[in-house]
Amino acid sequence: MANLKEVKERINSVVSTQQITKAMKMVSAAKLRRAQDKIVQMRPYSQKLTNILNNVSAASEGAADIVFAEKRDVKKVLIVPVTSDKGLCGAFNTNVIKATNAAITKQFAGKEITILPLGRKAYETFKKREFAVINDFYQVFSDVSFDNVKAASEFAMKGFLAGDFDQVVLVFNEFKNVATQIIRTEQFLPMAKDEAAEVEKTAETDYIMEPSRTYIIEELVPTSLKIQFYKAVLESNASEHGARMTAMDKATENAGELLKELRLMYNRTRQAAITNEILEIVAGANALG
Repeated sequence: MANLKEVKERINSVVSTQQITKAMKMVSAAKLRRAQDKIVQMRPYSQKLTNILNNVSAASEGAADIVFAEKRDVKKVLIVPVTSDKGLCGAFNTNVIKATNAAITKQFAGKEITILPLGRKAYETFKKREFAVINDFYQVFSDVSFDNVKAASEFAMKGFLAGDFDQVVLVFNEFKNVATQIIRTEQFLPMAKDEAAEVEKTAETDYIMEPSRTYIIEELVPTSLKIQFYKAVLESNASEHGARMTAMDKATENAGELLKELRLMYNRTRQAAITNEILEIVAGANALG
């Protein structure tokens, strides 16, 4: 059985750890509220912008005249794994890495892979491997703003237009609630043909366009793509704080359970030490008698 000093040191260590996990949980809760507000406000805007684009493109020739919807033989793929900069958030980062590896080995086996990591954890993981890694945007979470994220989305879009990539895929955690994050592997480019466009096309809605339908499509498509990219980053940001809050809450509970066991051990060890001392005193008294 451990001595009293060792048990006491372990108790103090666990108490200190529990204080840290409690503080991290509170910080994540505050950050989660702000991140959740951003993504909740972004979703209706993104959906409405997509609907407008579908309405406009469906009334024309659809995706045929949209350069970002060009279908090609997939030989070169850009994968964008979205992780966090820090750990202590459960399986949040691990799930993204696993989903990215699964896409590489199964969906894109034999293709030329380029990685555009968003988040330090993704960058540190893939820079050790044989893939080409774009290291210009992995610090995006130091300041999650549309301007910073737009630079990464423009890089992917320009690479697609230039023929550097035949397909661009996003891998990220979609925020559902504090305890649940859903891994998504979504095709970013070429644009997928939306079923909603077909529905709108059958409605034969006639719009008056100013200055022109072509100009509006050319303006809407890049904007819609950048918003879609930004939305994925916001989803991941909210998911990160939700995952960390849940992990720290569980860690605090586990620390509490461990403290109960250690304090019970401490009391038993102290009682055993007192009993031994009493026995020694009684034995000494009997020897003198």
